Amino acid sequence: MSLKSGIEKIIEIYKRSNLSISKFSSLIKKDRRTVTSWIDGLTGVEPNEEVKKSICSIFRYPDYIWEEGCSDEEFLRSITQIPQKEVRIIDEDYYGRLEYIMELEQNRRFVIQAQFPGPMYRDYAVKKVYKTKTSKDIEDLKQKRIKQMMKYDYDTTEWYSIKSILTFCFASIGNFYRKDEKIKILELIYELFHNNYNKKLFLFDSFSRKIYGAETSYISINVKQKILFFKSPIESVFIEIRNKALVERMHKYYSSPIEAPSHVNFLESIKIIKILQDALRYNNTLVQAYESINKNTNYGELFFNNLSYDLQKEVTAPKDGQKRN
Repeated sequence: MSLKSGIEKIIEIYKRSNLSISKFSSLIKKDRRTVTSWIDGLTGVEPNEEVKKSICSIFRYPDYIWEEGCSDEEFLRSITQIPQKEVRIIDEDYYGRLEYIMELEQNRRFVIQAQFPGPMYRDYAVKKVYKTKTSKDIEDLKQKRIKQMMKYDYDTTEWYSIKSILTFCFASIGNFYRKDEKIKILELIYELFHNNYNKKLFLFDSFSRKIYGAETSYISINVKQKILFFKSPIESVFIEIRNKALVERMHKYYSSPIEAPSHVNFLESIKIIKILQDALRYNNTLVQAYESINKNTNYGELFFNNLSYDLQKEVTAPKDGQKRN
């Protein structure tokens, strides 16, 4: 049984309603002949949005049942099961949280990272992350996660603040990476993202709209399933959101050139990763790295915004023709 088109879905809803054709037709404000032509397969014209909204309102179905991704078994679940709560607390141990992430990001992911680098790249380069010893099961699952994301065709879109990557490269406090680990992580990211359109890396200016910057937490958006989750301040707790409007709003914010914060596009981001990698390799300072970015890319202004007031007085002003997105 195929339940993909609007007509096929309406026929299934009609059968489950146990209503006569006349009663069903009057409820959705369509004449009896139109509904009969749907049921008898005499027309392939897709019902209009007004009919679909009317059905959802009358039978109290979620409006996403008409989407292309909601078909067959997923459609049947959506019209027969009690709707899930829009907010769910995921309170698990480390293994449970990692398993949850892997399930939700199985084939693709769209994430806003709280800091650079993301955990997977960190775990690849740094063998010991936590002070306490982790179990073999956790280590095996982490390796499975790393293998999953290393695949060339794994679809990932990742957003990092410029502040977080500069902190990773040059900060003297709260930075526990050795020089060789930093270079290894940047090299890994460059190799994974360079000339690979399955993977996109964006660097955004968290100071573009607020003088003191905007902080963020790990947010993962699955726009196809209409789910997002983010890390709460409590280490063991994730917050899952299943509000369709909010999920689409968040996704649009980070995928729309107009709404997104000022950022480096994914092609130029990889070029900047290479510049920062060379800066670390040759022991260049933050000032020298900025000068190279300002000279060799069109995004010097975004990095200039992330320098302290004193450093801004020392460096060359951003060159003309700077890009903000």
